[in-house]
Amino acid sequence: MRILIINGSPRKGNTWRLTEKVKERIEGLDNTVRFEEIHLSERNIPFCTGCSVCFRKGHIFCPHNQYIQPIMDKIADCDGVIFAVSCFQGAVPALTKNFTDHLAFLIHRPRYFDKKALIISTTGGVSADSVTQSLANTLPGWGFNKCYQLPIIALSWNDYKPSEKHIKKAYKISKAFYMDLKSGKLHSPKIGVLIPFNLFQTMCEEYAPGTEYETQDGVFWKQYAGMKYAPGIPLPIHKKVVGKLICQVGKHLSPRMLVTYKK
Repeated sequence: MRILIINGSPRKGNTWRLTEKVKERIEGLDNTVRFEEIHLSERNIPFCTGCSVCFRKGHIFCPHNQYIQPIMDKIADCDGVIFAVSCFQGAVPALTKNFTDHLAFLIHRPRYFDKKALIISTTGGVSADSVTQSLANTLPGWGFNKCYQLPIIALSWNDYKPSEKHIKKAYKISKAFYMDLKSGKLHSPKIGVLIPFNLFQTMCEEYAPGTEYETQDGVFWKQYAGMKYAPGIPLPIHKKVVGKLICQVGKHLSPRMLVTYKK
């Protein structure tokens, strides 16, 4: 089993100390797990410029693809991802926000359907839960199958020493995350995840190759034509019905909601 740890903080501080406890716990459960770390502070990723090239032509044409593609490949190759993101004024650090901005196109073209995540954040006072929840709201749009959250009020800015209570909580959640990875079980998506999947699938017919506003979205969704969600992911009958209804809405809205890009 391979687990990728993405440190989205500018340094190895309180959140990283807790992340190391999680890593120790998982290693205690299974010493064959292989970890790989990516520290965004060392990657020197330029700021996303909002040029929309990733949406229109494809992410490989992003001017910063040389920085982003290797991380995308690491996510694709692992079984699960641990995101270590400290709390900066109730939000993720700029390093993390910049990284997720570069991957905004994944909301249009999701792909990590068999991946699961554990999101860890600490705060000196409040809002660690806001930080983990913000990423937990984003990742399913990229396709992530399940997100676990570990927000902790550290009551320290520079010298956090995890208490027994915090360690117990960290161990419990990290075990649940590990056991879920080990099981290989894939969870049925929530209705909120089905909405963009089915809307984009039908609406992107207007952006197919040969149309006036051809985009990469129009190419991408051909592989999922007629599907209510990605293959291999369990989808009970009532969610298939919901997906079908959303597709009908998408077909109705599509001619009225053409999105143009400067070419």
